[in-house]
Amino acid sequence: MIMERRPRDDEIDAYGLTHVGKVRSQNQDHFLVGQLRGRLWVGISSLETQERLPVEEDRLASIMVVADGVGGGQKGEEASRVVVEEVAQYVQEIARCYFRSDEDEGDFMHALENGARRIHTDLRQRGDNDPATMGMATTLTMLIIVWPWTYLLQVGDSRYYRLSKGKLSQISRDQTVAQALVDQGILTPTLGQVSPLSNVLASSIGGPQTAPVVTRMRAEWENVHLLCSDGLTKHVSDEQIADRLRNMKSARQACEQLLQDALDGGGIDNITVLVGRALPKS
Repeated sequence: MIMERRPRDDEIDAYGLTHVGKVRSQNQDHFLVGQLRGRLWVGISSLETQERLPVEEDRLASIMVVADGVGGGQKGEEASRVVVEEVAQYVQEIARCYFRSDEDEGDFMHALENGARRIHTDLRQRGDNDPATMGMATTLTMLIIVWPWTYLLQVGDSRYYRLSKGKLSQISRDQTVAQALVDQGILTPTLGQVSPLSNVLASSIGGPQTAPVVTRMRAEWENVHLLCSDGLTKHVSDEQIADRLRNMKSARQACEQLLQDALDGGGIDNITVLVGRALPKS
C-alpha cells in the first residue's frame, strides 16, 4: 500500500524562499531544503556557496532548515549562515550514527540535540575569538523526515506548522520570554502575543542560553509541512496559512503566495517560508 512505503524522489514536492522584506536593508534569514543521500544533496538554499555541501546518491532522508539571525548588522546574517552550513555538515554525522545503531531511535534524537549544542558552543567561541562577531546568535528550526518518522529540532521562535486532514497545528513552541511568562501563568496568551517580550528570545544558538527541543512524530503521506521565520507570522494569521496550504497547487506556489501575504501585511521583517509534502503518483 502507498501509505506503508516511503515517497519516491519524484513524489516529493518541496520549496523554499527568503525575502528581505520592505523595511530592513539586510536579510538575516537563511534556509535549506534538501535530501540526505548518504551525504546531503541540496535542492534549494539561500546560501551563496554550496561547496561545503557534498553530494551522494540514495535518498535516506529529507531535510528542511530555517535560521533567523539576531545581533544587528552583519552579525545576524553571519550567525544564521554559519549555523545552516554547520548543521548541513553535522546532519551527515548524525544520520550515519542513526543508521549504524542497533539501539532505539533515542540515539538519533540525542544526536540531534547534541549537535545543536555543539554548534551553539562553536558560535559562542567565534565571538570570544573575534570581538566583531560577539553577540551574534540565531534561531534554528530543522525538520528531518527519516521514513516512517519525522524529527523536529527547534531552538528559538522560528516555527514549524503541520497541516493534517485539513487542520493546521503549530507543532513548535516559541522559545521567547513572553511565551515563558505565559507558561508560568504571569501573562495571558493574548497579552503574550502583543507583548514586546514576544520578540526577546529565551533560547537561541549562540545566545546566552540554548535549550534545544527534539520531537519525534509519525510521518504521514497526508502531512503538509511549513517552516518559517517570524517575518511571516507577524503579518499572516494561522487561518490564512491554513487556507493557503489547503488550496496549494504546488509547494512553490504556496511559498510565493505566503510571502506576498506577508509583504502585503507590512513586511517589517525578513521573511522565510519553506513548504514540503509528498504526492503519491502510483
